Amino acid sequence: MTIGERPEPQAPSHGPSMLGWTLTVLLREWRARVEEIARDLPQGVRGYQVLSAATHGTPPTQAALAARLGIDRTVMTYLLDAFEGCDLLRREPDPNDRRARRVVPTDHGRGVLADLDAQVARTEDDLLRGLAPEEKALLLALMERAASTASPGADRCTEVLDPPGRPPRG
Repeated sequence: MTIGERPEPQAPSHGPSMLGWTLTVLLREWRARVEEIARDLPQGVRGYQVLSAATHGTPPTQAALAARLGIDRTVMTYLLDAFEGCDLLRREPDPNDRRARRVVPTDHGRGVLADLDAQVARTEDDLLRGLAPEEKALLLALMERAASTASPGADRCTEVLDPPGRPPRG
């Protein structure tokens, strides 16, 4: 094999399963790197997920955001207070339900998230640097499909932060 040449993919051995080990190594490294990137946000990685969930798509209600991320509603109130204090998010009355509040990103919050998203993308590229671009795309597509069928209907953020068998964070 020459420098830069990729080895042929090997068929999985019939020995012990490597799935748990490989997922654990990748997730541990991803979380450590993203925690460093998100260190200035309230609650680090969780704060990144709050900002991302509130920014990408329709602004959720405060209660829906708490449920989606598996955060106690009281804790979510304090977390959103911190985000408002940093001018990242604001709560606005829901036009369909005057008792509810929508969590809406500020312009500053959108800018911060765009920067964080770019840093996370670079981190993920580095983490998967051993793969060719088409291999990386295939891996991510297969992992997303496997995760979706392994836990249908589960929220992605909750699954990462509160795995089965561990008491919920909040």
